Amino acid sequence: MLRPRTLLAAAVAAAAMATALVVPLMGTASAAPAPGPLTWSDEFNGPAGSAVDQSKWRFDIGGSGWGNNEQQYYTNSTRNAAMDGAGNLVITARRENPGNYQCHYGTCQYTSARLLTSATFTQTYGRFEARMKLPRGQGIWPAFWMLGNNIGSAGWPTSGEIDIMENIGREPNTVHGTIHGPGYSGGEGIGAGYTIGSPFADGFHTFAVDWSPNLLIWYVDGNEYQRRTPADLGGDRWVFDHPFFMIMNVAVGGYWPGYPDGSTTFPQSLTVDYVRVYAQPGGGTPPPSGGNPIRGLGGKCVDVAGASAANGTAVQLWDCNSTTAQQWTWASDGSVRALGKCMDVTSGSTANGAKVQLWDCNGSGAQRWTITGAGDIVNPQSNKCLDATGASSANGTRLQIWDCSGGTNQKWTR
Repeated sequence: MLRPRTLLAAAVAAAAMATALVVPLMGTASAAPAPGPLTWSDEFNGPAGSAVDQSKWRFDIGGSGWGNNEQQYYTNSTRNAAMDGAGNLVITARRENPGNYQCHYGTCQYTSARLLTSATFTQTYGRFEARMKLPRGQGIWPAFWMLGNNIGSAGWPTSGEIDIMENIGREPNTVHGTIHGPGYSGGEGIGAGYTIGSPFADGFHTFAVDWSPNLLIWYVDGNEYQRRTPADLGGDRWVFDHPFFMIMNVAVGGYWPGYPDGSTTFPQSLTVDYVRVYAQPGGGTPPPSGGNPIRGLGGKCVDVAGASAANGTAVQLWDCNSTTAQQWTWASDGSVRALGKCMDVTSGSTANGAKVQLWDCNGSGAQRWTITGAGDIVNPQSNKCLDATGASSANGTRLQIWDCSGGTNQKWTR
């Protein structure tokens, strides 16, 4: 339904334009449930005119058209992205070209900003939410969305795209939520629109998606308006079981929104009160009742060394033997437990190679885990995967956390 926001042949986007539909909200909306624990946030509380926190956000730069024949040049200037001093980030599209920027169509007419967390934060599953006041005007295209962090290796759309909120100026009262993947990309993305009785530019609204294995749910102001599962794909691949990063931007023009005209005024700003990310409630998929083994590389089991319940005991791989040292329960708080203690990342570290141990349960982020549909066990605090050190299946191989790679030493069944 929506235009691609990564590189896609212009001809495909233009052809899809004729079949694009807006699906209105139907029936009574369901209220959003409580999310899991907060894992990441930015409240944008810097002084007026200050830049974003670059430990959280980076910038895409340039005027390539971004696969959609967009007209803006994205900069990292505080003229295009800065705090307002009142607890908001303001992303501003301007009709100007102070740096003689060159775009795909010639000398650029507009500047704007596109911020992303690809180098700073990714997460699998949970709630991704932002409170925003949208810009307005023909040809203005704000968005809050996500891409799979494997886009560099897998490419788009195999990496997956989740559009949490998109709006085009000619539809001031409607926002869209869409997924894109192999076989349902570009104008063939699968999604719906949500319409209210006044322009979204008139005030702040909260846009969110709840993401869990085989399910995505969209909300506006806490009201559910769309669900998507693999059954909606007609046999195409579901590519939403790995870490994604977030993007916020304001585009100017493009095949889908059309282009500014005499009615469009500049500057136009997307004002962001906050962006927050939460873990999936309960730490992942519903836990089984009672203890069960967790099997990994070479068919070996996750094991507490020496069946000792002492704090600091190593968690390792070992031949499966049905002892209590290999019986793990998945608690509703996201912890994974054996021998009355919790699976824990040593010292609460988020670094690659941090060892996994047994420790008194304390509710910290070092003891929260979620298992994905792809078989990764992820620690949301670090956004890293449970990993068998050195890709070894030898008895006694220590378990650690490491960047999620999809390797066999990071795949687990229970």
